[in-house]
Amino acid sequence: LILLGLISCVLLATLSTYTARKSNISAGLKTQGRSLTSRPLLMSPRRINTRTCAKMKGNQLKSATALASANLLPASLLTSAALAQDHAQRLQEVSEIDLGTTVVSQGVPLAIAGFLALQFLDPEKRRQEMTAAAGGDEMQSVANYFNGEGFERWRKIYGETDEVNKVQLDIRDGHAVTVEKVLNWLEMDGGVQGKSVCDAGCGTGSLTIPLALKGAEVSASDIAVEMTKEAKKRYEDAAAKGVTTAIEPRFEAKNLEEIEGKYDVVTCLDVMIHYPNNKANSMVKHLASLANKRLIISFAPKTFYYSTLKRIGELFPGPSKATRAYLHAEEDVERALNEAGWKVVRREMTATNFYFSRLLEAVPA
Repeated sequence: LILLGLISCVLLATLSTYTARKSNISAGLKTQGRSLTSRPLLMSPRRINTRTCAKMKGNQLKSATALASANLLPASLLTSAALAQDHAQRLQEVSEIDLGTTVVSQGVPLAIAGFLALQFLDPEKRRQEMTAAAGGDEMQSVANYFNGEGFERWRKIYGETDEVNKVQLDIRDGHAVTVEKVLNWLEMDGGVQGKSVCDAGCGTGSLTIPLALKGAEVSASDIAVEMTKEAKKRYEDAAAKGVTTAIEPRFEAKNLEEIEGKYDVVTCLDVMIHYPNNKANSMVKHLASLANKRLIISFAPKTFYYSTLKRIGELFPGPSKATRAYLHAEEDVERALNEAGWKVVRREMTATNFYFSRLLEAVPA
């Protein structure tokens, strides 16, 4: 992990130098007591070393530090934040750098590190390989992941086992907070007993189960059959404890596009992260078409800070980082709701170190 942190730190340092010299960008930052507001930012990669990184820590960067060496990534994040507006564009620019020129100007080790990082840590390459293995179907690639390695990972995260690391535990706690907010909202709106609820993207049943135990008639679906099997098992275990108001949910393996029917309430928590922006608009409208009274959705908000953390996290290998994760601007989601004839009446934000989720509740306008 430390080695990967070193490589990513060096790579981002190379990016900063190349971009600054090409575009002559000025940045309003202060580093080591000197203001850079009125002059071009020419951050030499030789200054981005372990000692410098160790000095550039802050509360806002806690999420990034767990992704690699705590002494290295904050400096990388700060440098990239000053120079980048679009991380995908930056990586494309680096891919166009002439390797020979880089070797001469920055040194052989720096050039090799950057080249290896692009070759072996490129998340887009891993995504394409996973999608190709699924016959070119991106959503099938997601289904394959959550029916395989992803299932084991998220079963632990959304379970009660102690076999989770600090990052996974943080995500578990954050998701639990979001679920609790939804349950509180529904109680404030008169409760769910006897109401029909569609839990789209139910996962292992984090929301489905408490709704069913409260007497809601829940139709729970997920793109991965293994997830629905686990959710059904967990419901049966919970209902066996003698909850008299419980109504067994109907579990189905299907993606969002395949859901049909009309329900009093439709919920869709932390699922839109798998849908690109050009599909999210129609997906929000589809979910709204299923609801009679209330639609509650959550999504990873698209901000510069979260986009930066996501991009850095993608540099680290592993299938869990290679499935596509899309952030969505809140105004885009709300616009889609408005176009569907709905209006937002409640909104919340859950933010822990590694879990970020914007929650909206909408009703017919």
